[in-house]
Amino acid sequence: MGVAPNYVMNNILLEELKEIKDLGVCYDSLLVFDKHICEKINKAYMTLGIIKRNFTYISRKCFIILYKSLVRSRLEYANSVWHPKRQIPEISKKPYRERPQAEA
Repeated sequence: MGVAPNYVMNNILLEELKEIKDLGVCYDSLLVFDKHICEKINKAYMTLGIIKRNFTYISRKCFIILYKSLVRSRLEYANSVWHPKRQIPEISKKPYRERPQAEA
């Protein structure tokens, strides 16, 4: 590959970014979305933990309502952006200790 071009707007050199967050979606320079997916899965696990701690004696129907409104909605937000490339793994099939970690 060659040298990346420098872009100028109004005589100001634009800074090259490796990643950016826009409307809650993390974009990286390769459009891999690994960091975005890891953040969403980790937030889903945190929300499930809050539901588990605060709503210990609820019916299945109430749990499904909480899950769909608080957990699943976070996972599905803006999925049309990254869905063609990746699928979120089933979080219900992985124990808490095996959560994906975002690479630094």
